[in-house]
Amino acid sequence: MTQRVDVAANRAARKYDALTQVKRVLWALCWPLFRLSPRPMWGWRVWILRAFGAQVGRGVHVYPSARITMPWHLRLADEVAIGDRAILYALDVITIGARATVSQYAHLCTGSHDLGDPARALKTAPIMIGADAWVCADAFVGPGVQIGKSAVLGARAVAFKALPDRCVGIGNPMQIRSRHD
Repeated sequence: MTQRVDVAANRAARKYDALTQVKRVLWALCWPLFRLSPRPMWGWRVWILRAFGAQVGRGVHVYPSARITMPWHLRLADEVAIGDRAILYALDVITIGARATVSQYAHLCTGSHDLGDPARALKTAPIMIGADAWVCADAFVGPGVQIGKSAVLGARAVAFKALPDRCVGIGNPMQIRSRHD
């Protein structure tokens, strides 16, 4: 017999403390300053992210159309690039190594739900993208996944498991096809 979902319990559950709630409201109010900034204003967007607690290295480029939830969970090393309309659903920490690229429409998702709980409680796990890695266009990286150094997650690939250093992952579910040097 299938377990019924307890929608009322899910909606009543307190997912965040009061401080986090306030920070989320403030981020939403400041979002237009980020989103409506002209594309070449990389430094302005980095300044806004840092003002909200993100750790951001030198030479980072985040496109204005990138969607970021809870920037205080971001750790972006030097020369990271976050592409057009990328989604960084940072309910937990997202760490992106030096010179790594997250291409347009890619989705890094640190949150999910406990399917064994009728209330579908929120679960989170950090994501780690290694130095010199590339998460290609429209790819998805799930909670708790590590993309290795110099690894490539191909366009529209779906990663729910680790992608080792210098490997290429393609498809849904992700298949590890090769190592590159």
